Amino acid sequence: MQILITSGSTARTRVLNFNHAQLALACTALLVGLMLVSGLVYHFVFLTAAREGWPVVSQLVKLVVRDEFAQRDRFMRENLDAMASRVGDLQGRMVKLEAMGERVTGLAGVKVDDLKALQRDAKPGGSGGPYVPLDHPTLEQLNDTITQMEHSLDQQGDLFTLAESRLFEKRLSTLMVPNSKPIDMPVGSGFGFRSDPFTGRAALHTGIDFAAPPGTPILAAAGGVVLSTDYHPQYGNLLELDHGNGLVTRYAHNSRILVKTGDLIKRGQPVAQVGSTGRSTGPHLHFEVLVDGVPQDPARFLAGGPPPAMANATKR
Repeated sequence: MQILITSGSTARTRVLNFNHAQLALACTALLVGLMLVSGLVYHFVFLTAAREGWPVVSQLVKLVVRDEFAQRDRFMRENLDAMASRVGDLQGRMVKLEAMGERVTGLAGVKVDDLKALQRDAKPGGSGGPYVPLDHPTLEQLNDTITQMEHSLDQQGDLFTLAESRLFEKRLSTLMVPNSKPIDMPVGSGFGFRSDPFTGRAALHTGIDFAAPPGTPILAAAGGVVLSTDYHPQYGNLLELDHGNGLVTRYAHNSRILVKTGDLIKRGQPVAQVGSTGRSTGPHLHFEVLVDGVPQDPARFLAGGPPPAMANATKR
């Protein structure tokens, strides 16, 4: 490409030659310059007009901004409405689950005393007012509703665990039960609902606690085989003994475990030492009894006395 430049009829004409690469570079530079100029115009003219309220330009800016905000609000509202619909479905399922929980706990023989901690966790004072469905909820209302549902789900899970525990009690008479105290100390916190020492909310305590100085020997509540000696984030140094027929005992928060996986254990044999590992507020033994993986009330085992077969073996 050639460009002729002349300043008059008698002046010498200049010829500028450009190849394709130079031409493309010049076009690109021109485009970048136009973009920079338009950006500067927008910044110094439109923004200044919007701030100072220029008659014509400020109205145009307001229309553009209003349309942008309207699109954003419409998008957020559609998403919030979809979330509200899902939350409404979950609320309906929660109502059915609560009704089923009441029937199951009644059939399982769960007593009112077992639910006192759950009742204490409810908000005190009166309640009521009009029912306002979540047709067009705010984000804060949705978050509050989801938080309440999560708490309700936790409580329902604990209720079903307790009901399942009660349903297993009919089988206890046929099992070789662990009925020897693992430690000669009074029981501190028992089995059932209580106020969680960390969160303050009502939660199911799946065993019983024996407060004792660190290093106090822990004895096997019954004969069995060491199932595991692993560390658990909640239980700390955890020892599990398998007693057969789906019955397992747990000894948690130990400072030290004296046996290893696969060892054959006798009743009354030292198996661990008291500690405060894992989710613990102080040195104690957390003792659990499980039947087919379902937590039972250990106090019912410890108060029952030795089974007949074991009593006859002792007399011999």
